[in-house]
Amino acid sequence: MIIYNITINIHESVHDQWLNWMQTKHIGDMLATGKFSSARLVKVLIEEEMGGTTYSVQFMTDSKATLEKYYKENAPELRAESQQLFGDKMLAFRTELEVISVFPPTRE
Repeated sequence: MIIYNITINIHESVHDQWLNWMQTKHIGDMLATGKFSSARLVKVLIEEEMGGTTYSVQFMTDSKATLEKYYKENAPELRAESQQLFGDKMLAFRTELEVISVFPPTRE
């Protein structure tokens, strides 16, 4: 399993609008691509010197190949929407993580 992690610092002036958009639109749009099986939105509890509030959004996908398809087929449009809505009030960086093991192990 691959986790596509997006860490986002959002300015206070658009925080509530952004959080609502993430929970009611953007995460659903990402899942609707069919390339992710689930998502998790978490708040980072460390305060940043630059201010704002930081979140991590984690999307689970089955493989690096599926993630590459997302980058090619869906990412430009979805990223453009967030840029259009929040511009320089949002700072994001992305990380790809590979799950090595899960504890306790799941029964399959």
